[in-house]
Amino acid sequence: MGAKPGKGDDLRARTYAFALRILRLWKALPNHDDALVLGKQLLRCGTSVGANYRSACLAKSPKDFLNKIRICLEEADESCYWLNLLIDAEILSEAKLQPLLKEAHELSAIMTASANTAEKNIASSKSPHC
Repeated sequence: MGAKPGKGDDLRARTYAFALRILRLWKALPNHDDALVLGKQLLRCGTSVGANYRSACLAKSPKDFLNKIRICLEEADESCYWLNLLIDAEILSEAKLQPLLKEAHELSAIMTASANTAEKNIASSKSPHC
C-alpha cells in the first residue's frame, strides 16, 4: 500500500481492507436493479472511507484534518445505512453482512473519537497526528 510507518498505518490498512471487502461484496450482488443501485451507493461511500483517511493524514492544518476526518465519519456512517438497507430489503442476509456492518460501525466510532480528539487539540492548540 506504500504507507509510511506510523501510528496511522493500522487504520490505513484497516480502511483499505474495508474498501476491498466492499468491492468484493459489490461484485457478488445479485444482478437486479435494486441490488445494483444500492450496491453502487455502498461502493462509493465504502471505498471513500480509506481514501479520505489518507487525505486526512496529509492535512495542511488541524482544522483541515478535522474536516477530512468528519468526511471519513460521514462515509463510514453512510456505509452502515446502505448495508442496513441491503439487509432490510432482503437483498442479502443479515448473517452475511453482519461482519461488514460491524466493521462499518467500528470505523464510524473510530472516526468519531478522532474528530473529538482533533476538536480538543484545536481548542488547546495541539496538532493531530495519524
